[in-house]
Amino acid sequence: MDQTTILLGLIVAAALGIVATLGILRRQRRDAAAATRENPYGVSTEGLKRCPNCGFGNLVVDSTCGSCGKRLPG
Repeated sequence: MDQTTILLGLIVAAALGIVATLGILRRQRRDAAAATRENPYGVSTEGLKRCPNCGFGNLVVDSTCGSCGKRLPG
């Protein structure tokens, strides 16, 4: 192998590394932007009581938690 082939291989490997790094950075920026974006759907807790054990929102008329099965207060 001559030096030109080796140099060309190193340049190609460096270019692939740069492209991969830019792709990773772009994905991280997109994920960070999605995490800070406000949810367009409103969440109402009116008419719900939270389970003290797991925090699941249950209807006011429920006597046991729909998630963990523990008895709900009052």
